[in-house]
Amino acid sequence: MKLIKSSPSVDGTKQLGLPENCVQFLGIYLLISTVLYIYPRTVIMGSLFLFAYLGGAVAITYRANIGGHPYIFPIVFAVFILLAEFLRNATVRNIISLI
Repeated sequence: MKLIKSSPSVDGTKQLGLPENCVQFLGIYLLISTVLYIYPRTVIMGSLFLFAYLGGAVAITYRANIGGHPYIFPIVFAVFILLAEFLRNATVRNIISLI
């Protein structure tokens, strides 16, 4: 929806205090991150890019001070990605065990 600049995406972006011209950039970033995450050889890089995207979503929604707690959804989604990769990928288990 961000790639084609649908009106709900543009309106939501404006509501969060971001300029309208960043909607397509965010859509392209998310698409590239998702493709990297899906491809097995680049799954760790893709997950890091997705974590960065979700971290930015947490920061922006927290700063926007919208009613409720909309910043919790990206946190939960990031935890699910980490948990899925931990269960699926031995490299991620080795990285986390070093911490």
